[in-house]
Amino acid sequence: MKRLFSLLLFFFFIQNSFAQQIQILTDSIHSDFRGLSVVDNHVVWVSGSNGTVGRSIDGGKNWKWMIIKGFEKRDFRDIEAFDKKNAVIMAVDEPAFILRTNDGGQNWKIVFENKTKGMFLDAILFWNDKSGIVIGDPINHLFYIGRTFDGGKTWQNIPDKYKPVADSGEACFAASGTNIGRLKKSEAVFVTGGLSSNIFIRDKKIRLPIIQGKESAGANSIAINNSKTMIIVGGDFLQKDSTDKNCAISTDGGHSWFQPTVPPAGYRSCVVFLKKDHWITCGLNGVDISNDNGKIWKKFSAESFHVCQKAKRGNAVYFAGINGRVAKLLQ
Repeated sequence: MKRLFSLLLFFFFIQNSFAQQIQILTDSIHSDFRGLSVVDNHVVWVSGSNGTVGRSIDGGKNWKWMIIKGFEKRDFRDIEAFDKKNAVIMAVDEPAFILRTNDGGQNWKIVFENKTKGMFLDAILFWNDKSGIVIGDPINHLFYIGRTFDGGKTWQNIPDKYKPVADSGEACFAASGTNIGRLKKSEAVFVTGGLSSNIFIRDKKIRLPIIQGKESAGANSIAINNSKTMIIVGGDFLQKDSTDKNCAISTDGGHSWFQPTVPPAGYRSCVVFLKKDHWITCGLNGVDISNDNGKIWKKFSAESFHVCQKAKRGNAVYFAGINGRVAKLLQ
């Protein structure tokens, strides 16, 4: 009887450890969202296609929606918000733009413009309210990288001699604004896909055990909970249900990688570290969670999302995706 009780208790714990639910907050906006920035438990910004940006200051109960004048046909695939008034958004394709607001989205100022043929920005990352980086697809086999040191008010291109070299057919995915990860206070790593899928760490380029070899496949997102433990997700976005080489884990700072025992349940465009050993990932066919540092993933929702983010200052977790959908993890 004691053994039976122990087994029942074990299965109860396993079942309830994955008992998360997702609350849909909005799904009627004419935009697909790939940009998401969660400042705290109350302030949330999203950005996406058709020049659309949204902001909530009450935890997603109410939203202010705006279509940026002059950018009605542009796709803002990443956003970085600092508070309820200050944010930067990134328009990906040529000419590439970064815009900034300091009044909650009432007005936007162009702070970066690049008309170079082939320019395609992929993601923005900030270490703090001042220092940030933007990465773009290769031009002449060199990945584009720009830096800011004043909160995104001005941007500078780094010299070509410092830009990472891309393989033929290698690029980044502007899938969720999370193919860059913070390594330390002033360092970043990024992951790539396409014909070749790698992680770039300082001056090292390391091949990933992620499906690759065609334009639709590769690494999409990286999350880091310290300088040692990293999880990467991706796959082939044309095969949303495929679990083949869609996740990789490193426990030694990215030098070596292994695949999970039970992978996420399909192509995944974003992964986020939550707390302790807990991580979450989302994609076209649902959301998975892991409570053991990515070794075993459990799908708990079939809702489709492009991006998920945890609050920078708080524990709230939000999602955004197709058809203007924004949601919140009930914890």
